[in-house]
Amino acid sequence: MNSAEAAILSRVLKPERDDLSPESARSFLKLEFDPEDLSRMHELALRAQAGSLTAAEESELESYRRIGRLLEGMRSKARRSLARAGLAA
Repeated sequence: MNSAEAAILSRVLKPERDDLSPESARSFLKLEFDPEDLSRMHELALRAQAGSLTAAEESELESYRRIGRLLEGMRSKARRSLARAGLAA
């Protein structure tokens, strides 16, 4: 994700706000990668460490990274919202 995309995403998500309902927050916290995706990410990470990624694999790995950052921003907002409501994450 480039800096422009990150700035746009931050303005959309507003992770610093804690304004999700508890139900929405809990739904965001349930979002996760499928086991197949986790396995693929691991495989790509190992190939990246070995310096043997193709251009397509580099793009795929970057896509996983972007989605991971998006999920983490959503989860951060969810945890803050639950904390504001006095509820555990």
